[in-house]
Amino acid sequence: MSLVLRGPADVLAVNPVIPVVVIDDARHAVPLARALLRGGIRIIEITLRTSVALSAIERVASEVPEMVIGAGTVITPEQAVAVQRAGARFIVTPGTTPRLLDFVLDSGVPLLAGASTVTEMMQLAEKGLNAMKFFPAEVCGGRAYLSAVAGPFPELRFCPTGGISAANAADYLALANVGCVGGSWLTPKATILAEDWDKIEHFARQAALLNR
Repeated sequence: MSLVLRGPADVLAVNPVIPVVVIDDARHAVPLARALLRGGIRIIEITLRTSVALSAIERVASEVPEMVIGAGTVITPEQAVAVQRAGARFIVTPGTTPRLLDFVLDSGVPLLAGASTVTEMMQLAEKGLNAMKFFPAEVCGGRAYLSAVAGPFPELRFCPTGGISAANAADYLALANVGCVGGSWLTPKATILAEDWDKIEHFARQAALLNR
């Protein structure tokens, strides 16, 4: 059964971890998504960092409909249009310009917009976005930063990405204002290229068990 996403808060609620995936061969997208599902992860963010990313999103959307497929590293309105046509059910941006933010919000697709400063967080909140991406998390202050902003902004919820790993994911998830984390450790490039889907499933099972 397909999950209904009404906004970014619903994106944060699917699983404790959103796998952030770089696909170099579109043929890998479907078996990768199925391996994550077998491990209990029902959401995936395929980043627009390779020439086959749109094809990968389209394949997952078409062949693995139970997977909540999102597109990451979206930085222009034109890319936002392309990923929606490919079947992306949510959009992730590393940051936002006014043009990009207004365009995606007008489209109605749930947006997980990136923010790294208090001002950016306030600007997104003014647009009605109380759930957002904190990026790049580790180099921008990590857990200490998120703990500090919880005081003046108790209503904001975050998905920290950038430097999140199996070693520190649980520490982030222990924060009251963290809904989930994003990370690439579930889908290492070498493991994907080796088509070791059992290992991907194993990483997914471990991630699905994390508390938040």
